[in-house]
Amino acid sequence: MDIDEFRSHAHQMVDWMTDYMARVEDFPVRAQTKPGEVAAKLAASAPAAGESMNAIMSDFVRDVLPGMTHWQHPSFFAYFPANSSPPSVLAEMLTATLGAQCMMWQTSPAAAEMEGRVLDWLRQMIGLDAGFTGVIQDSASGATLCALLTARERATDDMANEAGLAGGPELVVYCSDQTHTSIEKGAKIAGYGRRNVRKVATGDDFAIVPGELARTIDDDIAAGRKPACVVASLGATGVGAIDDLKSVGEICAARGVFLHVDAAWAGAALILPECRWMLEGQGNVDSLVFNPHKWLLTNFDCAAHFVRDPEALVRTFAIDATYYQGPETGQVADYRDWGVPLGRRFRALKLWFVLRSYGVEGLQAFLRSHIALAEDLERRIAAEPDFELVAPRVLSLINFRYRPEGADDAACDELNERLLLALNDSGEAYFTPNRVRGRYAIRISIGQARTEARHVDAAWDLIGRTARAL
Repeated sequence: MDIDEFRSHAHQMVDWMTDYMARVEDFPVRAQTKPGEVAAKLAASAPAAGESMNAIMSDFVRDVLPGMTHWQHPSFFAYFPANSSPPSVLAEMLTATLGAQCMMWQTSPAAAEMEGRVLDWLRQMIGLDAGFTGVIQDSASGATLCALLTARERATDDMANEAGLAGGPELVVYCSDQTHTSIEKGAKIAGYGRRNVRKVATGDDFAIVPGELARTIDDDIAAGRKPACVVASLGATGVGAIDDLKSVGEICAARGVFLHVDAAWAGAALILPECRWMLEGQGNVDSLVFNPHKWLLTNFDCAAHFVRDPEALVRTFAIDATYYQGPETGQVADYRDWGVPLGRRFRALKLWFVLRSYGVEGLQAFLRSHIALAEDLERRIAAEPDFELVAPRVLSLINFRYRPEGADDAACDELNERLLLALNDSGEAYFTPNRVRGRYAIRISIGQARTEARHVDAAWDLIGRTARAL
């Protein structure tokens, strides 16, 4: 493809992208295809000769698009959002065009220096202490793995990287029974082992019980094990559990245990002064992560990882070879040494575009609008005699279930499972299942960039009609 052909097709693509953004509401939210249906439409092997871009694009629309779940649909209420926005998309176009591999300062100085600056903007926006330094990781899962590895090195006096874990103390990780599955996955990858992940009991508010955490850590110490890391949650996936950082932090500080905070979703709300209470007790936090790609209008992937001791992070991941050296080595941030991957995309550019385009006040208004919609929906669910909330609303996250009069827990579980299947099969909205203290629940996360009151109204009407028709 020559440059003139590229220009022509690029203009057509931008028109298609704009049309898609304008009419995304016309698509079913969740893909309505069956397993194997898309693969059956794709050729079994690559073409011998090149094909025209018009043919490729036509096949994309005909064969691929029906198999996409539309995360940018305003009736997407599943999981947590993976938001996009026009400024972020424009920045991604520039990133793709530049095609830079930004592993070190010298491979693109602007990428490295912008990353440091926009992460400090975010640090200020969410109220983190000036002692924290930020880096962009691919995901909260990736940042948590980095924290677990850093904690491992601190617990072994930086010997695990050199000699491995054999012969050393049995290292233990602690989290609540509400914590995201990425903690267990990260612990397996980092060599702790699944059996050394302690899931500590939570209270009525679904937050970790400090006394239980202290007792569990002390029991491990008495048994000759080495407590290495506690992972606290701000907005855990299921019901949005928020751990008390002050109490948890004091326990960690007294016992020399690394404290990482997983705020993947709810961390965005820290830009709201009225939500800053979640950070009380941050003085004992060693690292924290939240995802602008969830609730701050920045295209996936972009996770903001803040560390109190960047030198410990770099010691954990640093590698050395002649071809990585330059006259500036040691004077600049070479982000290849700040995480697992060597190669890095220019992720800071889209975050820079978003923060400048919307400003702090625009982003605050965006978050407040979703929280207000959730508050209203919470009131409506509570007012219905045949529906019940199964956990307190947290920010814009709600867990509820249909409970007609006379139905026991087993019947309710079966009924709500059928209800969720019918709702998602309709294509009109998309929700996810949950279990709250053993009870089957339907989980609604309000946070998609284009979601308005009318979409929430339509979703609640759909839920009511579908439930009562079962």
